[in-house]
Amino acid sequence: MKLKKAVITAAAPSQRLLPLQRLVDRDGVEKTALRIVIEEVTSAGIDEIAIVVCPGDGEAYREAAGELSAHLVFIEQHQPRGYGDALHRAAEFINQESFIHLVGDHLYVSGVAKRCAQQLVEVAEAHNCAVSAVQATRENMLPYYGVIGGRRVQGQKNVYEIERVVEKPTPTEAEQTLIVPGLRAGHYLCLFGMHVLTPALMDILGQQIAAAPKGNIQLSPALAALASREQHLALEVTGKRYNIGVKYGILTAQLALALAGNDRPDVLANLVELLAG
Repeated sequence: MKLKKAVITAAAPSQRLLPLQRLVDRDGVEKTALRIVIEEVTSAGIDEIAIVVCPGDGEAYREAAGELSAHLVFIEQHQPRGYGDALHRAAEFINQESFIHLVGDHLYVSGVAKRCAQQLVEVAEAHNCAVSAVQATRENMLPYYGVIGGRRVQGQKNVYEIERVVEKPTPTEAEQTLIVPGLRAGHYLCLFGMHVLTPALMDILGQQIAAAPKGNIQLSPALAALASREQHLALEVTGKRYNIGVKYGILTAQLALALAGNDRPDVLANLVELLAG
């Protein structure tokens, strides 16, 4: 497997403006959230990028990407039929190749020199299979994420064999079916908003769309089907994801970026002053 393409989804009507928000990145430069996500992709050596958008949003996104827009192809999702349908809009662009997928309303902060996308791509290429990034997440955050169940791959600290995927499970459901040995009590492996996926995933989505031509198509059931069909691993990346679509999400992401960057001492000083006031 050698990855050359990426798909970023940004077509949810309630979230279409989030990638256009401006933040200060770790390098101290003001950028749109979209540009930060695109740079995450290109850091992994991938420069063919499709962005799935609402009709008419392409020009605003092109402007938000700046000079990186040369890498972009825009694909419209004409009806809001769910996350899975949005991703499947890019099937022709993917053209039966494996690809990396990111969501447009998450920002990622790596805890090591390699960015999160680069970590994921390297594991996927080494194992030659689909790999979903995950993060150990507190039980109270389950309503926001898909969650995986599975077991750790022998001899590998942070790689797991996926056995099931459930979208936004209840705490009871998670406790019964999604506990992964070795995690802290009350924590589950929640999806990170970043996946390396094989062409089989697009085939599965196409089948689900054909079976429910007017239905709302989600990604988690397709991921579960993929795991039952072929090897599908999960990587607990060294880093954090920040959902800018939740309450205080943009604020939290901005603080995380600032504290991971060159301006950390100044930011900490300002925070101490703010808390003291």
